[in-house]
Amino acid sequence: MSNYYDSKDLVDFPNITEFAKEQGEAFFQYYGSATSAGKLTEREKTLIALAVAATQKCPYCIDAYTNKCLSLGISNDEMMEAVHTGAAMVAGVVLAHSMQMRKIIKQKEM
Repeated sequence: MSNYYDSKDLVDFPNITEFAKEQGEAFFQYYGSATSAGKLTEREKTLIALAVAATQKCPYCIDAYTNKCLSLGISNDEMMEAVHTGAAMVAGVVLAHSMQMRKIIKQKEM
């Protein structure tokens, strides 16, 4: 097996309801509502989803949302800009957590 993640598994995702039907159906209802156009357009939400997929390192979501972006006519440059925005946010989160490290260092220096 050369790849732990198999892109063919993506088509099986709707079957996550198999062993927990009520919870799975509730998830899909929520997911559909959250990702459908509302105050934000479908296009905007799809770019957000792609950036989150990349930062969370989900190959299935990256596959699904890259293809959805392409189907909506979103350009390669726009997708990459969204991914860079997500990457910058992750870097900011990591650096913000360094405040804890700095507090400990400063306490130890006293």
